[in-house]
Amino acid sequence: MSEPYLKIIVDEPRPSVRRITLNRPEKRNPLSNELRTELFHALEAADQDDSIRVTVLRGAGTCFSAGYDLQSNVAENQPFYTAGGLSNWPRHVVEGFFKIWDLAKPVIAQVHGYCLAGGTELATACDLVYVAEDAKIGYPVVRSISPPDNQFYPWIVGLRRAMELMLTGDHMSGLEAVQSGFANRAFPESSLESAVLDIAERVALTPTDLQQINKRAVHRQMDAMGIRAGIRAGTEMQQLATFTRSTQEHMKELHKGLTQALSKRDKQFGDYRTSDD
Repeated sequence: MSEPYLKIIVDEPRPSVRRITLNRPEKRNPLSNELRTELFHALEAADQDDSIRVTVLRGAGTCFSAGYDLQSNVAENQPFYTAGGLSNWPRHVVEGFFKIWDLAKPVIAQVHGYCLAGGTELATACDLVYVAEDAKIGYPVVRSISPPDNQFYPWIVGLRRAMELMLTGDHMSGLEAVQSGFANRAFPESSLESAVLDIAERVALTPTDLQQINKRAVHRQMDAMGIRAGIRAGTEMQQLATFTRSTQEHMKELHKGLTQALSKRDKQFGDYRTSDD
């Protein structure tokens, strides 16, 4: 708890509940490797702290997270070692996903505002996901670069919904995210925090030595259906997409100006940063 974090805030709002807040609100909480390093350190510290039974993960300011920090070099200073070479980044992201899955203690995502791209991958890695009714959850990167680093959509929301989201890059509202199976429940944003803390406190009533087996029991069924092999195989598709002409052209535009490139991507769809909402 005394760790001098710079990109996250850590507190304990309820008994046995640790809370981690992504704290780059001025940039919509982009997931730089510096922030991710602090995040993984804090998650692992909570998992080893006998006084903690559950962790809540949320974002400061207007949203959960708008995704990875596209203004940083994600190949440098990664929070944990992943073998280099082609598809290093998606493989690294997937390893991080399963690091969170394999923690002993439950992790709860509290999602409001934008939850996009890498933000969706982070939320999906959590054991429970609670969202604001008007949250915007999506993966617009499929319009210009590649499928997700982590191919979670088919596993979480099913074939037809996954295909629609992948072929449009559209977002779901919080209510739609619940209907599709992405999230557990939706609440008005004004009551989301208190509702999540109430649920976290209830989850914390079960001792960790039993709760870790409860978690693992669910994940083992997903393992038996092939989730780890499927998601790991998806990293190769992500890397393959980066060699397309469309992706190469968009990457050049990103280097010229992030805001302009993303606005150009979304303008014809009339959503995200180009929406009137």
